Amino acid sequence: MNKYERQSRHPAGQQTLPEPLASEISRLPTEVIELSDAPPITPKAPLTPSEVRTILMSLLLTMFLAALDQTIVATALPTIGRQFQDVSSLSWVITAYLLASTAVAPVFGTLSDIYGRRVMIIASLALFIAGSILCALAPNMPILILARGLQGLGGGGIMPVVQTVISDVVSPRERGQYQAYFSGVWMAAGIGGPVLGGLFAEHLHWSMIFWINVPLGLVSLAMLLPKMAKIPTFHRRRKIDWLGGVLLMASAVVFMLVLTWGGNRYLWLSPTIMAMLGASVALALAFVWQAGRAEEPFLPTSLLGGTVVPYAMAAGGFGLGAMIGLTVHLPLYYEVVYHLTASEAGLALIPLAAISTGGAAIAGRTLMHAKHYKRVAIIGTSFATLMGCALTAATMPPLWALLVLLSLFAVGLGTVFPVSVVSIQNAVARSQVGTITGALNFFRALMASFTVAAFSAILLMALGADISLSGEHRGPVNSIAPADMIAAFRYVFAAATAMLAAAALCMVVMEEKPLAGPAKPVEMAE
Repeated sequence: MNKYERQSRHPAGQQTLPEPLASEISRLPTEVIELSDAPPITPKAPLTPSEVRTILMSLLLTMFLAALDQTIVATALPTIGRQFQDVSSLSWVITAYLLASTAVAPVFGTLSDIYGRRVMIIASLALFIAGSILCALAPNMPILILARGLQGLGGGGIMPVVQTVISDVVSPRERGQYQAYFSGVWMAAGIGGPVLGGLFAEHLHWSMIFWINVPLGLVSLAMLLPKMAKIPTFHRRRKIDWLGGVLLMASAVVFMLVLTWGGNRYLWLSPTIMAMLGASVALALAFVWQAGRAEEPFLPTSLLGGTVVPYAMAAGGFGLGAMIGLTVHLPLYYEVVYHLTASEAGLALIPLAAISTGGAAIAGRTLMHAKHYKRVAIIGTSFATLMGCALTAATMPPLWALLVLLSLFAVGLGTVFPVSVVSIQNAVARSQVGTITGALNFFRALMASFTVAAFSAILLMALGADISLSGEHRGPVNSIAPADMIAAFRYVFAAATAMLAAAALCMVVMEEKPLAGPAKPVEMAE
């Protein structure tokens, strides 16, 4: 018998494997995947610097559209209300977009991990453009509000998918500089949105604030889609836990309505608000229960644990909450204390919005070169905390001194954004980056809304006045003494300072995992 002959006397069909070997084989995965879902045999050719630049520009334009529509509508609201002869429903033009965009952020993030970035960026931009067209053609207020909700579905999808595409194109170490660019987009939208909205409403027609999205959205798609085929693919087809997604969105919508209506339409301790808050908590608990029993949960709760994700997410939420909360309330402070007009108060917000971009840029450069990259966020948020203490203690500084303190506060605050985003994306598997990015945007939006409501409650308790922050003050704002406003705003500054201190603490506790990628940035100018 040679070594190639069978050495058993039993037929092959009657032989049995040893029990340990059979047990081991039985545990091997038997999942069958489609050929289209299988990883490529050879890696795709890397993107050239020119292609990276084109993708970046299209993503910046796409994000600018979504960011702009959160600010451009505000100054056109009075004109819209006069045309439709409906002022009581104007707040829903803003609220519908906010509710929809917040609720769907984790949905689009998760779906991009399942169906791919190309499909979801097309879907989100298509929804956004369709919503814009319907808004421009709306014959009445109810149709406009519904169209704004549709537009919000697209806008809420744009944010996480754009950030996820960037994570596919560049390494974590290089990613910080791009997060700084995105911060600049938010700054430009925050400053330019109200100006453009006012110009369109006054000199052209209010519908132009929606029509402008159509050509810009199509240009963005034309720039992005030809390059999307070369972007590395990390998505994985799996079952979708639709029930978990619906429960998460429903909980978010009810909670956002609580923050919108509480202290405004209903008293905070009214039965309606308490019932809605209870419903939101019940829906959130149902989501957690569903995530624990689902084979493929919509948002795995384990993904939100660990030594990086919860701390980075909390730090980013505290930073954004403090920034948005101050941005919404400072115009009232400028109006009462320094007697600025509405337009002057808007210009006085530029240091807070613009200078934070500089802090983000500093953190982005640090991410590319420093081994201990989180130190820049710790130093920045600690410095912002000190500036917040100075703002709280100041009695009535000259306007220029207040703006200097706010600028220094903003520099430190801006450092937390790139570090938190990159740390989170670096801490999860590549096939889950979209999911965690959507969850990050979702949490930050909730935190911003919560902070705005909390700061409003602080001012109402301190002043004892019925103040509307939508630009039309129902209460006796002009009768509020500057000294009373200064005293009340100390609590607001103190709350913002505490949030930055909490962000610094989160950065200290967060694990600093090594960032993948080269130590020098991608060349952008070829």
